[in-house]
Amino acid sequence: MKRRRLMAEMNVVPYIDVTLVLLVIFMLSAPLLTQGVNVNLPKGVTKPVSDKTPPVLISVTRQGAISVQYKQSHSAVALDDLATMVRHIAAASHDQVQVLVGGDAHVDYGKVMAVMARLQEAGISHVGLLTRQEGH
Repeated sequence: MKRRRLMAEMNVVPYIDVTLVLLVIFMLSAPLLTQGVNVNLPKGVTKPVSDKTPPVLISVTRQGAISVQYKQSHSAVALDDLATMVRHIAAASHDQVQVLVGGDAHVDYGKVMAVMARLQEAGISHVGLLTRQEGH
């Protein structure tokens, strides 16, 4: 009777299959994880914002709707309530709050300026305008 020799090699093919399936799942689900409002930003030459503290992002859509995003919260807000909401966020944050306003390229300029005026009413001094990089 012949004895079979023991196989001491590890079969890694199932591990590679599982890894590739997980890679495909993460590649397909990553675009779904981004939150926010779809705004077509105007192009411009700008420098990146420091990311020490998360900024308050205010988006003005093509239709003129205003939304506020801070950390994980995202909500639509009326223009009249914007100053109050930003004032509450600034009071809750112990650091100085930086506000970034992103207006759609086709939104009325007066709507973005009205948002800026409300931020000035709220006492926010660090306000930036979002743009897309040239060529994107």
